[in-house]
Amino acid sequence: MPAAFPNLGAIRYEGPNSKNALAFKHYNPGELVEGKPMRDHLRFSVVYWHTMCGNGTDVFGGPTAIRPWEKKFTGLDLAKARVPVFFEFAEKLGAPFYAFHDRDVAPHGKTLRESNSFFDAIVKLLKEQHKRTGVKLLWGTSQLFAHARYAHGAATSCNADVFAFAAAQVKKTLEVTKELGGLGYTFWGGREGYSTLWNTNMKRELEHLAKFLHMAVDYKKAIGFKGQFYIEPKPKEPTKHQYDSDAAACLNFLREFDLLKHFKLNLETNHATLAGHSMQHEMQVAIAAGALGSMDANTGDELLGWDTDQFPTSIYLTTQCMLEVLKMGGLTTGGVNFDAKVRRESFEPVDLFHAHIGGMDAFARGLKIAAAIRKDGRLAEFVKQRYASWDSGIGRDIEKGKVGFRELSAYMMKKGEATANTSGRQEFLENLINEFI
Repeated sequence: MPAAFPNLGAIRYEGPNSKNALAFKHYNPGELVEGKPMRDHLRFSVVYWHTMCGNGTDVFGGPTAIRPWEKKFTGLDLAKARVPVFFEFAEKLGAPFYAFHDRDVAPHGKTLRESNSFFDAIVKLLKEQHKRTGVKLLWGTSQLFAHARYAHGAATSCNADVFAFAAAQVKKTLEVTKELGGLGYTFWGGREGYSTLWNTNMKRELEHLAKFLHMAVDYKKAIGFKGQFYIEPKPKEPTKHQYDSDAAACLNFLREFDLLKHFKLNLETNHATLAGHSMQHEMQVAIAAGALGSMDANTGDELLGWDTDQFPTSIYLTTQCMLEVLKMGGLTTGGVNFDAKVRRESFEPVDLFHAHIGGMDAFARGLKIAAAIRKDGRLAEFVKQRYASWDSGIGRDIEKGKVGFRELSAYMMKKGEATANTSGRQEFLENLINEFI
């Protein structure tokens, strides 16, 4: 098949002063940051669904981007035609990883058996491209929300047959992910929730979801898949309320049903926004539980109330993200996954490159700034001093469990009043961060 991007070569690092729109200004894969190459800090991943299957459709209008390689094909032939295009794109971009849904790389068949056969045909092509390019699978996942059978959910459906079909679909995708050497598998509960409580038995649905995930853990062990399991939180859209609504809700669910040791979280900025949180908040919640595994790199439009999946361009956002990643010691099985799509108005193939280059540069800048903030030390020292009363005396005794209400009452009766508070200095800290950005 001829090249899909014949006029574009590999995207190179040219430095901050470059005016070349098709070059990296900040992402220099081999540059060392805190003793580790950028590529290993960031572990960039390109998603198959938006990059290959996104066509500009939204709820108000049909496709605007009919790619040149799609005009002659339909069905399985179209799925086959997309594979070399995707890997040409990932290779020229220099992305080391990718992620997919089963029904994005291969189409639905009329039956599960036919769908599996379509999937197998594409897997052969994916394996060839892995070998040719060296691009690896970050994680796989199953698309359990678009088909009409999943109108009431998948693992939480009121229809037991739908639960069974979803289990069969995940079984196959787990097998394929293992076959392709995938580093993980993500569960996203797109319709695992409700639209109205009038027809919902929430307790039963949550128990079914837990049973489904335990079955997945059992099958993972049975086939010897060593990859990390992830859950991706999102509060709403397409359902009114999704059970995996934010990091805290996911962690509570995993603890309640004895699943926490088997799962980490794959966090996304736009989902955090829809939940009424910042990405930094969601990351800190997950990290505190030792449960941050990977993240989807995108952002939303704060003037719109839905999941716009835009490419990240805010240096404040990427700095916050990378500060948290560096503090936790870095990503290992996960990565920075571009679950993002070009705008409906950006319909030319080259726009795919512009979008990814911008996102990769934004995260590279965030990484360098985060490392500089850490090296400077003032932010960390301020936070340390703010909690200094807990590092000795009564604070240390409280944390070590050496005192209770009686002892604390006696302590304050003797002291008379609490030590005066000191300023939180939010404005000072915001100015401090601005020194680096």
